[in-house]
Amino acid sequence: MKKRRQAKILELISSNDIETQEELQDLLLEYGFEVTQATISRDIKELRLVKDLSSKGRYVYSTGKKRNDHIASRAGGIFSESIISIDYAMNIIVIKCFAGMANAACAAIDSMGHDEILGTIAGDDTIFVLCRTQESAENFTNKLRMMLNA
Repeated sequence: MKKRRQAKILELISSNDIETQEELQDLLLEYGFEVTQATISRDIKELRLVKDLSSKGRYVYSTGKKRNDHIASRAGGIFSESIISIDYAMNIIVIKCFAGMANAACAAIDSMGHDEILGTIAGDDTIFVLCRTQESAENFTNKLRMMLNA
């Protein structure tokens, strides 16, 4: 029951601007989940939900993992300043950077929130990006190359 309820909470906050726990409680009730405010509070904590500024200027619950153009443009600036080359083998992308720049570029990759990325590791001048499949590694490599050439 708890997993179903928490899955429904994630679904609801992704499709609705929910500002308060009471609003969330009312929506859950509409879907047959009769819960107390204390339960909702625990769910919010366990799901690590945060409040983000919505497009309407209101603070609403979110997972905090929304990708936005601001992050992408910042990442593009970091890449153009630090990346030397990008290539992939199978499902691993290898990114060569100027000395000392790999950590910043890797943090920018992490902030992009691409679903096809399982994880990243940065050294001083090299980043390894582990992707789900060879196809996703190829696609993401092409995206990064396009960011470099933009």
